Amino acid sequence: MPELPEVETVRRTLAPHLVGRTVTAVEVYDAGILRHPTSPAPFAGALVGRRVRALGRRGKYLRMALSDGGEWIVHLRMSGRLLWHRERERRERFLRLRAMLDDGSLLDYIDMRRLGGMYLVDADGVGVPAGLGRLGPDAVDPAFTPAHLAGVVRGRRATIKGILLDQRAVAGLGNIYVDEALHAARLHPTRTGESLRPAEVRRLHAAIVAVVREGIRAQGVSFALYRDGEGRPGEMGERLRVYGRAGLACYACGGTIARARVAGRGTAYCPRCQPEPRRQTGRARC
Repeated sequence: MPELPEVETVRRTLAPHLVGRTVTAVEVYDAGILRHPTSPAPFAGALVGRRVRALGRRGKYLRMALSDGGEWIVHLRMSGRLLWHRERERRERFLRLRAMLDDGSLLDYIDMRRLGGMYLVDADGVGVPAGLGRLGPDAVDPAFTPAHLAGVVRGRRATIKGILLDQRAVAGLGNIYVDEALHAARLHPTRTGESLRPAEVRRLHAAIVAVVREGIRAQGVSFALYRDGEGRPGEMGERLRVYGRAGLACYACGGTIARARVAGRGTAYCPRCQPEPRRQTGRARC
């Protein structure tokens, strides 16, 4: 957490407050979240006086285009939050950075685990996070097609869960939405990529797109730390069909949701809806 729907929700809630605003001051309370530059004074100095021209997203990265041609990139990772507000006396626990804007409002970066990071990229592209250039197409990008997914899984002996968690295959997916998409596509998480038939690839593609779009409409999942840019929780947690429901009844078939460890991650699935494969052979093609 957060995954694509949560980051997109943060982008949508912050954009009306940030676009057109100029950063007037920056207070860094924890230099550990700075990735480039890594020192508070250069980071603040490079950001102050810059106007936010646009607010975009790529995978799980938020990208603020700045008036000098550079970018302010934020990677929230597991526990990062961006909160816009006007309360100068407000001090959230685990506040790591605060930016003051020219209309008197504030943008706080809060991160309990200190896993997220910020990058200031100059107009020449110096400072771009390495992971950004390795991302595959977004799950909601027109470039993410059934043919692309077929190419990603073709010949792969890795589990389909592991493949989908790889941001080079499709950007923005994490544990929650992969489990949900595999359930919607009726595919066991240990199926190998090479075993998927063309019809199954198409079904999985449609399931990924549908689940991610539903997550965006519901403003994301708020099990623990995630909130949108104005501090509100999302509603997607109430719509999850397998994730976090181990031991409960499957909404689709009435069977019991199981939990296993796949690709190094806790994984929820329905043994009835997603039968375990007996034999796996190479099938996927465009």
